[in-house]
Amino acid sequence: MRKTRYFPYGRLSGALMALFTAIILLAAPVRAEEAWEEWTAFEETSQMSVDHGPWAKLLKKYVKSRKKGPNLVDYAGLKANEADKAALDAYVAGLEAITVSELNRDEQYAYWANLYNALTVKVVTEHYPVKSIKDIGISPGFFSSGPWKAKLLTIEGRKVSLDDIEHRILRPIWKDPRTHYVLNCASIGCPDLPVKPLDPAKLDAQLDAAAKAYIGAERGARFEEGRLILSSIYDWYGSDFGGKPAAIIAHLKEFAPATLKAKLEETRRIYDYEYDWSLNEWRGDEDEKGANE
Repeated sequence: MRKTRYFPYGRLSGALMALFTAIILLAAPVRAEEAWEEWTAFEETSQMSVDHGPWAKLLKKYVKSRKKGPNLVDYAGLKANEADKAALDAYVAGLEAITVSELNRDEQYAYWANLYNALTVKVVTEHYPVKSIKDIGISPGFFSSGPWKAKLLTIEGRKVSLDDIEHRILRPIWKDPRTHYVLNCASIGCPDLPVKPLDPAKLDAQLDAAAKAYIGAERGARFEEGRLILSSIYDWYGSDFGGKPAAIIAHLKEFAPATLKAKLEETRRIYDYEYDWSLNEWRGDEDEKGANE
């Protein structure tokens, strides 16, 4: 199991501290970006809808919900099925051809979130087998890892990357911290890949459910010997959750199950953050809840 952990800098000194800081900054995702203004345009009264049916079929077939632990993805099965790989390619290509600015706001949100997840699955499948999405070195730059900065699509004449979708479009335009819970980066430490596409007519319910699922899972928030351990998501993107520990804890309480919420009521400090970058792959021997409904 591969984890990114953070320790007090006070134990380090001089050049070692600088080197350690540089490594952490390179390992961590983008924290914040200015909104990409061109993508703020939308048609409030638009009745146009996007067909996410092909993505729904692929999710049902290849995402494995489990009794314990995160959802896993059968990348090996998808890679071996030429028809389904073609269906995924066609779905992404179809989204790429849509005039996003002609959609209403809810359709746009579902469009970008589903595109992000489908594109992530597509990239991982193309490079599978890998131990971590960070091993896919297609981003520009000598120190870059992962696929996030690579311009993989052209939408309305603009070249777009995964980082653009998350950090320049969804996060800064919608300013909804629940966005973090419906975007999947193909890692064990990440919120689950949703078993169904984001639906413009059900966004609030889906976002709430995703928040509750992640915060209620140990990889999202847990206590060890009375100390609060959180996912590094709350460190990397702390400003999205209010910034200060009190605000982050308040956010957690909003969606936490009763037992965890009671413990959160008694704490004021976040002791540590961690994240597991291991690939969220299903190998066929893990427990399952059953077929996705």
